[in-house]
Amino acid sequence: MSILIAGTVRVPPENLERFRPHMQAMLDASRAEDGCLTYSYAVDVAESGLVRIFEAWRDQAAIDAHFQTPHMAAWRAAWPQFGVSDRRLSRYEVAAETPL
Repeated sequence: MSILIAGTVRVPPENLERFRPHMQAMLDASRAEDGCLTYSYAVDVAESGLVRIFEAWRDQAAIDAHFQTPHMAAWRAAWPQFGVSDRRLSRYEVAAETPL
């Protein structure tokens, strides 16, 4: 069974371009972690400043390890200077996957 994390955060539109290098650094470091299957951010086309988050992990142990990494601490520490807010993430347990 894999675990998905999906949701959104908000960044004031005027800060989004300056925040992109931080998003890229977080993506690169997280994708290199053991147990990370997918890790992505997408800026919403219709709603400026809305960033969609999608992650897939092998198991809860991989997520627990992810939350303890230095890049996660740096990521969260950067949020106030860019006005990151309204974090809404949900965790989903996936028992099976079928291509459409």
